[in-house]
Amino acid sequence: MSARGDDGSGTEMDTSGADNAGVGDLPRAVKLAWGLAEPGSRGPRRGLSIERILDTAIEVADAEGAASLSMARLAKELGFTTMSLYRYVKSKDELIELISDRVVGPAPHIEPGTPWREALAQWATSEYEALMRHPWWLQLSLGGVPPTGPNNMAWLEAGLGCLADTPLPKPLRFQIVLNTSLYVIGRARFAADFAAASATVSPEYAAALDYPVLLPRLLAPAEFPHLTGALADGAFDADPDVDWEDADFAFALGLMLDGIEKLVDAHR
Repeated sequence: MSARGDDGSGTEMDTSGADNAGVGDLPRAVKLAWGLAEPGSRGPRRGLSIERILDTAIEVADAEGAASLSMARLAKELGFTTMSLYRYVKSKDELIELISDRVVGPAPHIEPGTPWREALAQWATSEYEALMRHPWWLQLSLGGVPPTGPNNMAWLEAGLGCLADTPLPKPLRFQIVLNTSLYVIGRARFAADFAAASATVSPEYAAALDYPVLLPRLLAPAEFPHLTGALADGAFDADPDVDWEDADFAFALGLMLDGIEKLVDAHR
């Protein structure tokens, strides 16, 4: 059995090696994501499919934000009735669950033989870039449902593959990949929120809140010796030639990789 890849490319993912004995007990959204179930047979099918519904939902959210993701808005964009959509996607929650896999796209290709540290850095950076292409996704609540779609599983497989040549135990490799992804998601959420907030602030107000300008007026060196010392040494000075978001992301990721490297060395 095969399932269509959820990136819309038409690439098929071979699941013939999976044990499908319990497929009937899987949640409907999981079966739809993996191509293990078909939508309801009633109603208009010409020109309407799960793939088209999800792609249109992503296009609408890209243009109008996460708040626009309603079944009525989506039906209007597609030119069908809302009831028609419910024959394919039973609820907005199911729609969000399916979108959450499709929006990340296919996993990155890491060249075989790439040293684990470089490979994991490529993987993390690729995830960050994928999320920032659709920053509205970071505003969605997943309701505590862990990602189970084919794209998310392919990303996890690629992340684990980065560590395949290390002496780390497999459960530890999984913990490393999971926590690396959590860092990426957290950093992307911060960057997206900051960008959205900055877009609503006037240049005059933003200039008034500039740390090098504001903090010397507020902080007494005797009370804040470390913070004023960092300020005096240029810790908050912006370099116009440096993208601080990318630099901060790479800096913190490098610290994580330093720690992982110690774990790898300890297991040799």
